[in-house]
Amino acid sequence: MNCVTASVPARLHLGFLDLNGSTGRRFGSLGLPLNEPETLVSLTHADTTTVEGPDSARASRHLDELCRHLGITTHHRLIVHHAIPPHVGLGSGTQMAMAVSAALRRLHGFDGNASGDARLLGRGSRSGIGIASFSDGGLIVDAGRHHSDAEPPVVARHPFPDQWRAILILDHTNTVGLHGEDEIAAFRKLPPFPVESASEICRRVLMQALPAVVEQDFPAFGEAIEVIQMEMGTYFAPAQGGLFTSPRVERAAMRLREVGARGVGQSSWGPTGFVFAPSELDARRFIKEAQGALEPAIELRIVRGRNHGASITEEPDAPVQRRARSMS
Repeated sequence: MNCVTASVPARLHLGFLDLNGSTGRRFGSLGLPLNEPETLVSLTHADTTTVEGPDSARASRHLDELCRHLGITTHHRLIVHHAIPPHVGLGSGTQMAMAVSAALRRLHGFDGNASGDARLLGRGSRSGIGIASFSDGGLIVDAGRHHSDAEPPVVARHPFPDQWRAILILDHTNTVGLHGEDEIAAFRKLPPFPVESASEICRRVLMQALPAVVEQDFPAFGEAIEVIQMEMGTYFAPAQGGLFTSPRVERAAMRLREVGARGVGQSSWGPTGFVFAPSELDARRFIKEAQGALEPAIELRIVRGRNHGASITEEPDAPVQRRARSMS
């Protein structure tokens, strides 16, 4: 084996279940991996270690720490062919960590350990959706963290309807979502999460969003997501400056809703927003009807839910550079 390639998906974070924590569990998440964008890396043995490509500094840190952890002293060439853009709400950090971990372990014959490596690299401290997206696809619910440091357990997972589409609302200004120390500080400043809000979110997830996916009831799914997102946006508004991090994204989302899209929301801290459409044809129609009202920095992209996890392949030769649609 000369080369291992790892392809891991972006994900939409559709909302936390319970930020109150009075039950002994905190956070919990509803999320959906996407068919694009993705992080794609390839790893080979080499005489000296080199890392190249987008977000290569972060990939290099992960490679160094994993090699120390696993006792690997040989050199590598790590190519990041394309990466989920950082700090836009699509899970870039966790997915880069998972991609490098999977490639390194496969190249050296180690068993996979996504959850353990995520903890080692400081990922998944709140939501378990990114790690769960690595192992499998579909609409995912994790139950949050207990008092231990164990990975949040996945308590529900259902295939996302093949015909449904998400429309990503991308802000190409320099706007980024809260991350790092700023994110930690924001959580510390926010008041306790209302028990009533947590109860409503859990009710909507269990009694509306999940059955709607199973029964392919698009209106019910859209309504559930919007209620969940309103609870989340209202709570986080003091930290992010409103229901959405980006007012441009919010205006685009509301316009898309006016022409028929449903399930309006923001993924994680944003600025990426989203809406859903019942089909590819509907998604294209919504975009066409909304396009004239969009601001120049806004891009709309139609994507599918992903019903499978990461792809890890072994190749005898270095893979040909793959073309990818850029989000930058």
